[in-house]
Amino acid sequence: NWPNYIDSLCLPLHKYDGTWDPEGLLSTLPAIATCLLGSFAGLFLKSVSVPARRKGLCLIGVGILGICAGYLWGVQFPIVKKIWTSSYVILAGGYSCLALGLFYQVIDVWKIRAWTAPFLWIGSNALVIYIVCNEIRFSDLARLLIGGAIFDIPNGPGALARTVVNIGGLLLLAGTLYRKKIFIRI
Repeated sequence: NWPNYIDSLCLPLHKYDGTWDPEGLLSTLPAIATCLLGSFAGLFLKSVSVPARRKGLCLIGVGILGICAGYLWGVQFPIVKKIWTSSYVILAGGYSCLALGLFYQVIDVWKIRAWTAPFLWIGSNALVIYIVCNEIRFSDLARLLIGGAIFDIPNGPGALARTVVNIGGLLLLAGTLYRKKIFIRI
């Protein structure tokens, strides 16, 4: 493919996986397009000329159009995340726009917010949560808390138990930091 060819010419010694690089020269352009899609959605949400109830519906509509366009374009130009194909960018942008529109409609327009507290906690200390996820071995913590036998069953509930302990531990940490008004940012 073109990104791989260009990277082999311009970045022969600096590839991520020896033969390809997901963040090479040409793969950066669609990543920039993805960022711009998010920026445009944010500017649209900040607009005062469009009523709030219409913003969510517009985002949902654009999201559905993006999903359809991404899959249609994927017939001609395959959807490949590893090289950030344009069909992938359109599809991912469509799904993101749809999700943003749905959340905006539910949270900001309909004011249904009781379930959003855990997201607020995590978003308030996103850097801490990111670091903790990468530094703490939750599989070892799950074995310690739940016991090792559940992890020894082939295709058993060990992965679910590990995930529950992981998310539970992160939510406990994030909630505690939020209640104590500790916010760590750069």
